[in-house]
Amino acid sequence: MKVSIGVSNRHVHLKEEHLKILFGNDFILEKKNDLTQPGQYASTSLVTIKTEKSEIGKVRVLGPVRPYTQVEISKTDSYKLGLNPPVRDSGDLKGSSPITIIGPNGIVELEEGCIIPTRHIHILPSQVSMYDLEDRDTVSVKIDGEKGGIINNVHLKVSDESFFELHIDTDDANAHLTKNGDIGEII
Repeated sequence: MKVSIGVSNRHVHLKEEHLKILFGNDFILEKKNDLTQPGQYASTSLVTIKTEKSEIGKVRVLGPVRPYTQVEISKTDSYKLGLNPPVRDSGDLKGSSPITIIGPNGIVELEEGCIIPTRHIHILPSQVSMYDLEDRDTVSVKIDGEKGGIINNVHLKVSDESFFELHIDTDDANAHLTKNGDIGEII
C-alpha cells in the first residue's frame, strides 16, 4: 500500500516551563504553518542548540507545548555537535544525549533530551486493520526513483489523531533523493 512521505528537519519540542525560560513568562507560541499531523504546527520561534563542540542556530520550535522537552536531530547534525544520540521514539528520553537550548530570554541545559527520531508511520487504528498491519510494530517501505531503496525498521505510531504519513529525517530523505509529498510503498 502507498504512503505519503514527510521529511522532518531538526526541531525542538518544549514543555511549558522551558518555553517560559527561553522566551519569557507570558510568551505563547505563534503558528507559522500547520503540519500534516492534526493539531501540530511549526511556530515562528527559533532557538539555538549547543554542545561543547559546536552549535546550530535557527532551529524551529514545534507546537503545541508538550509534557517534555526534546531536541530531534539527524545523524549528520550529531557529527557537527559532537554527540551520539540514540535513535528513539518521541518521548523516550531516558539515557538520551545532553544538549543546551538557547532562546532570546534564557538558556535550558538538558542532561538528556536529544534524540535521532525513529522512522515512523502515523496511522489510525482503523487503518491498521484495513491495511492488515495488526500485530506488527515495524514495516519496510520501498521508495522508487534514481536513488530509490528500501527503508527498514519503520515504526508504526498508532493514534486516533493521525494523518497517514511516513516520517523520515533529512539524512534518509537525502540518501533516497526524497522530498515532502513523495510516495513510498509499505512492503
